[in-house]
Amino acid sequence: MSDAKSVFPSPSTSPFPGGRSVASQAIATPCVKICQVDPVSSLCLGCGRTTQEIGAWTSMSAERRTAVMDQLPARLENLRRQRPEAFAD
Repeated sequence: MSDAKSVFPSPSTSPFPGGRSVASQAIATPCVKICQVDPVSSLCLGCGRTTQEIGAWTSMSAERRTAVMDQLPARLENLRRQRPEAFAD
């Protein structure tokens, strides 16, 4: 075994300015990997976001992302009620 130091930082150190770890940098996303946009509503059938929201997701504030995520269940429920044929199940 060698005395070489690991090239990976320990969990207590951070490679980011300000001391934030990789885990704290993760962006919450409602994506469920069913990326299909309904042509009538322009909502993703998987997560319920608009194409504009999807495109801007990483530049939105955490507060704005949370606000959008809070709306998604109702959006998908309304879309499912209005356009059941858009969903494969």
